Amino acid sequence: MAQLAPADTLPPASAGKLGRGLSAWTDRHFKWLMIAPAALLILALSIYPLLFSMWVNFVNYDFQIPGHDFVGLENFSQVVQDPLARSSLILTILLSLTVVTIEFLLGLGLALAMVKTFRGRGIVMSILIVPLFISPVIVGQSWALFLQRPFGPADYLLGKILGHPVNISWVGEVPWVYLAIIIADVWQWTPFMFVILLAGLAAIPQHLYEAAELDGVGSLRTFFYVTLPQLAPIILLALTFRLLDAVKLFDIIFMLTGGGPGTETYTASFYLYQIGFQQFHLSIATAGSWLFLILLSVVIMVLVRRLLRAEAA
Repeated sequence: MAQLAPADTLPPASAGKLGRGLSAWTDRHFKWLMIAPAALLILALSIYPLLFSMWVNFVNYDFQIPGHDFVGLENFSQVVQDPLARSSLILTILLSLTVVTIEFLLGLGLALAMVKTFRGRGIVMSILIVPLFISPVIVGQSWALFLQRPFGPADYLLGKILGHPVNISWVGEVPWVYLAIIIADVWQWTPFMFVILLAGLAAIPQHLYEAAELDGVGSLRTFFYVTLPQLAPIILLALTFRLLDAVKLFDIIFMLTGGGPGTETYTASFYLYQIGFQQFHLSIATAGSWLFLILLSVVIMVLVRRLLRAEAA
C-alpha cells in the first residue's frame, strides 16, 4: 500500500510558487513594511495617553483628593471660569503675535541683506543662525543672567549707551518683564525666519528682476510687485510654523521670569503646568489642555487652508 504524503508537505512547484508570490507581495509593500514598526510604536505611545487623557477630563483626578469620581464637564467649567486661564490665553495671543511679527520683519531684512554673495557671507550666516541651535532653556537662563540685577550687565551697558545711569528691573516689573521675554524669544527665533525667507528669495527666478530692470522699475516697486508676490507662499509657511510654535511659549518664561511678577507672565502652557504639576489638579489641567488644543486646531485649519490655497494659485 502506498504511503500518503503528509498534509503539510507541498510539492516543489507549489512551494516555489508560494515563495515567488510572497516575494512579489514584499516588493510591492516594501515601503510600508519599513515604516510599519515605527508607525506601530508611535501609535502605541500616542493612543494610550490620548485615551487616558479623555477619561481624566471627566473624572476628579487629583493627587490631593482620593478616588476618581465622575464629575462630567466640571473640569472644563472650572477652566473657563478661571480669570487666570483667560488672562493667560490673552497674554499668549499677544506675545505670539508680537514676537512672530518682529521675527518676520527682522528675518526678512536679514534675508534681503544676505541674498547676494559677498566676501565673508558664510561666516556671517553661521553666526546669525547660532541661536537657532541653542536650547530654549539655556536661552532663558542666559538672558536671565544678562538682565537680572545686580549682577547682569544689561543696565550698565544701556547706561553707557544712553549716557546716564539706568536702573530697570527687567524680570521683576511690568512692562519690562514683557520686553525681556520678547527680546529673548526674538533673539533665538529670528534666525528661523531668516533661513526660510532666504531660501525663498534664492528660489525666485532672476529673469523677473532682469525684466523689471529693463522696464525701468525702481527697487521699491520691484520689491512690492516682484519679490513679495513670489515670496508670499514661503512667507505664509514661515509664519504658520513659527506661530504654531510661539503659542506654546514655556521654556523661556520658566527660566526667565518663573511666571512672575505674581502671575503677570502666565502663558497658556505655563498656566497648565502650574495647575497640573505644581498644584496637582491633573484633571483640570487636562481639560484646559484639550480646550487649548481645540482653539489651536481652529487656527491651524485656517492657516493650512490659506497655505494650500496659496500653493494652488
